[in-house]
Amino acid sequence: MSIVGFPSLGEGSTFVSTNPKKTIDMRTVKSILVIALMTLGTSTFAQDKPLHEIYSMMVYNFTKYIQWPDHDKSGEFVIAVIGNNEMYNTLNTWYSGKPKGSKTYVVKKFNSAAEVTECHLLFIDKSKSGEFAAANEKVKGKGTLVITDKNGLGEKGSCINFKTVDSKLKFELNQQAVEASNLKVSGALSSMAILI
Repeated sequence: MSIVGFPSLGEGSTFVSTNPKKTIDMRTVKSILVIALMTLGTSTFAQDKPLHEIYSMMVYNFTKYIQWPDHDKSGEFVIAVIGNNEMYNTLNTWYSGKPKGSKTYVVKKFNSAAEVTECHLLFIDKSKSGEFAAANEKVKGKGTLVITDKNGLGEKGSCINFKTVDSKLKFELNQQAVEASNLKVSGALSSMAILI
């Protein structure tokens, strides 16, 4: 994987400085770069990108910092979207078919909560926020990361909720909802979030 023009190096790669006391693990460098990119405010970043593209990039990056119960199994890693055609199309174009460990990303579109089936990640657009409770109930306890973008849904049980604060895009992380979903979140992601 490359991050904004930075070449991808193999797992376990390290940067070694001329000072033998300073060796930096490549995973640490990648984490720092991704964190820096994710914390850019939309006030500067969104001037070049539509919101659905920013959400798509962030959703994809979230998958790198969360461990699912079936993380060591092969098969499909399903990202599902309810109510945002642009985001579905972007996720599908950019990530569908790409590898995630021993899994392959598959992007699905649901028109309503009634259609929701098993998935690893479910994004519920604010236009369908009225269906949040029904969709959340269908995936509860099944290892699904539920992401929303409407104020108040973080407190109501969404694992991650996008929120604008001082004209910058941030995200809330509901630790109880994440634990109830049997997911493990890295400290790096938690440190960037508004914890609720």
